[in-house]
Formats: sequence, structure tokens, C-alpha cells
Amino acid sequence: MKITSILTVLFLVVGISVSLPSCKKDGDCSVSNISSNGSDDSHNFGQNCLTCHKSGGEGKGCFNAAGSVYNTALSAHLSSGTVKFYTQPNGGGTLKYTVAIDSKGNFYTTESNTYTGLYPAITGPNGTTNYMSTTIGSGACNSCHGVSTSALFAN
Repeated sequence: MKITSILTVLFLVVGISVSLPSCKKDGDCSVSNISSNGSDDSHNFGQNCLTCHKSGGEGKGCFNAAGSVYNTALSAHLSSGTVKFYTQPNGGGTLKYTVAIDSKGNFYTTESNTYTGLYPAITGPNGTTNYMSTTIGSGACNSCHGVSTSALFAN
């Protein structure tokens, strides 16, 4: 009876561990890792990238801005586009940075730029742009989008 209980618990722990999303083991913030249109190196669409891609984390490189972008129906990932960061709302002011959306709908960058305090804008493959009306407080876009506020999307 005891052995059966122990084996059951062990089976559950292993099963849960295997089913959880994993990050590649790296943790080195000096590694460059930047998304590009057409690339398919990313993973874990819709999850908070900075859970692993941070100092001491298990992801390849430390992301300063990262997230996932859906199509307008929120039914699938967007397969290309850009995320731009401006100093003023609605694409006003100065364009500071541009990050490409990869073929799996993720964007990410290890470039040591400061993204907080900027206004993001997502442009899909058809050229339509969606603007965020407030500044970002963190480059971990999926820590809010898709959790406490609507998911990121473009057309």
C-alpha cells in the first residue's frame, strides 16, 4: 500500500514536471537573442518571456522587451509585423526602437535599451497599427497582456 502511494505521487510529480513549459538552459545575460521577421526560434507563445529570460534565469539571453501578438480574432498568432516604441502616444514624438515579430508571433530583444516610459505600437503585415495609450512599466508585455488586460493583437 505504501509503495503504491509513493509510486503514485512520484508518477504525478514527474508527469506535472514534463507537462510544464520549459526554458532552454542558459541564464547568460551577455548572450544576444533578438527576434526577426520569418525566424522560428521562439517558443512558449502567450507566456511571460521574462520568467526565464532574465538575469539568473534559464532562457537564452536576458530580454528587455518581449511578448506575443495574436491576430485580431485572438484565434492564432500573428506571423509577422513590428513593435515600435515611441516617446509620445499614438506614434508621436521620437521612434526610439523597433522589434520584429517572428513567424511564431513572438517579439523579443536583449538589446540594452530602456523601454519603460515609452508608448508601444504594433503594426501587422497589412500595415494597420494598434497603439497602447499608456507607457509601459516593464518590458515583460505578457505579464499583463493576456492576463489582466487584453492580449496583444494586430491585423
